[in-house]
Amino acid sequence: MEPVVFVTGGSRGIGAACARAFAQAGYQVAVGYRQSSERAEALAAGLAKEFGRPMLAVGGDVADEEDVAEMFRQIRQELGEPQVLLNSAGICWQGVFQDMTVEQWDRLFAVDVRGVFLCCRQAVTGMLRQGSGCIINISSMWGTAGASCEAAYSAAKAAVDGFTKALAKELGPSGITVNAIAPGLIDTDMNAHLGREALEEIRLETPLEKLGQPEDVAAAAVFLASPGARFITGQILGCNGGLVI
Repeated sequence: MEPVVFVTGGSRGIGAACARAFAQAGYQVAVGYRQSSERAEALAAGLAKEFGRPMLAVGGDVADEEDVAEMFRQIRQELGEPQVLLNSAGICWQGVFQDMTVEQWDRLFAVDVRGVFLCCRQAVTGMLRQGSGCIINISSMWGTAGASCEAAYSAAKAAVDGFTKALAKELGPSGITVNAIAPGLIDTDMNAHLGREALEEIRLETPLEKLGQPEDVAAAAVFLASPGARFITGQILGCNGGLVI
């Protein structure tokens, strides 16, 4: 039986690229989504047809405990116990710090931090029984460097980094690796609001002089789940073209 990976936020951008990359690597993929049901279902169906193995689109809010429990129930029923959890679901908010409402702050932390906690807690239950597993959290270079006008997002990703390191120490004796990938500027819908001029400026500031693609992050994720990364845990892997070193 092929291994199972659950990719939260898998309907677009980095998550969708990760879903495809894991399918290519031989996994059954559960594509998580909250609102983009058509995208997620089309992706899962397309991957199932292309690779000839079961795939699943599973909907819910990662910030909701009951939704997360139900998503994992469906995955276990349809595909089996996930060997890999990739926490890609996330939202951002850009603007002057004083303009951010408490509700906006709470929602961002609910998705970007609480969601990681809830999904990890569910996944670890099965991984402990198996005596092995792999958790990969999608963080951001701003969790390390901080970004002007993205204070909440930077703080949330810094929390994910700290959580990743601590959980790696806790779960290591059980054979479970926990790492994070901290992308730089990736050419996705989430960053489209910056505009081409701003993106071009960042590209020129990047030592490799190019923007990252979702596939760059996906390749790093597949590596972290591979046997070649069996001695790597508690790490925040920068995937940013050298912009933050």
